[in-house]
Amino acid sequence: MAIDFNGANNNALNTQKQTLRQRDDAQGQKAPQQPAEGGSQARESTRVDLSPDARNIKAAEQTLQQQPEVDDAKVSRIREALEDGSYSVDAEKLAQKMLDVDNSIFG
Repeated sequence: MAIDFNGANNNALNTQKQTLRQRDDAQGQKAPQQPAEGGSQARESTRVDLSPDARNIKAAEQTLQQQPEVDDAKVSRIREALEDGSYSVDAEKLAQKMLDVDNSIFG
């Protein structure tokens, strides 16, 4: 048994549009016209003014995008330290950082 979801959705959408048109006609209002697909209807231009904070955020985003995702020099230093056995972890510092993250998330 095949079910035609597209037909059902289109019928529901068409019924909703007809109901809106009928309501608008009854109220003496003209239903909004939607441009046909591929039509060449002039578009209104929209102007957006950003706040100073939004401009600062945008500038910071652009600066971050220019930075490399990985600090290759730091990766090389850590890799060499791991290979020669000189890499050490301060357990207390690591534990404190984990607690700080936990507190920032869960309060």
